[in-house]
Amino acid sequence: MQLLRLTVRMSAMSSIAYFATGCFWGAERRFWQMDGVKQTSVGYMGGTRPNPSYEQVCTGVTGHAEMVAVTFDESKVSYQRLLEEFWTMHDPTSLNQQGGDIGTQYRSAIYTTTPEQYVTAVNSRNVYQNVLTSAGLDEIVTEIKSAEGVPYYLAEEYHQKYLQKNPNGYDCHSSTGIAYPSAGIHA
Repeated sequence: MQLLRLTVRMSAMSSIAYFATGCFWGAERRFWQMDGVKQTSVGYMGGTRPNPSYEQVCTGVTGHAEMVAVTFDESKVSYQRLLEEFWTMHDPTSLNQQGGDIGTQYRSAIYTTTPEQYVTAVNSRNVYQNVLTSAGLDEIVTEIKSAEGVPYYLAEEYHQKYLQKNPNGYDCHSSTGIAYPSAGIHA
């Protein structure tokens, strides 16, 4: 009986987060390498066409962003820590573009799964914006929205863990070069 309660409690600590940082290959690798991340996948979110293909998303007509779904153990890594990685792994001031990748599918976005995630995401954006402003950089253009009612469509199998299958593959990430300010110890 006690083991059953522990199992239920452990599964209750798992949460999911959705992040778009441009091309999803490099972002997925950054997240899957973090302690406390249990699973990652890549897919499409935020558009209008049901079950879009990669080819359709690349045209920009579907409105989807390339997204990484991150399942994480809250007792080992906080949502705040995931956000800190998110902000610094790409350039959130670049509208619909990351480096040479251009189009709405490469936009910066956070889709939150709880009201608490939403508040944490907005607060983290404000903190990072202050640091960027102090460094003379532009405004953050990241969209922060609730994931409620927004389907996540799993990308094709060849995109899943792409950089694990292709270690020398295109990572495709640019960044501002500005670290997220350290707030101390992270869960």
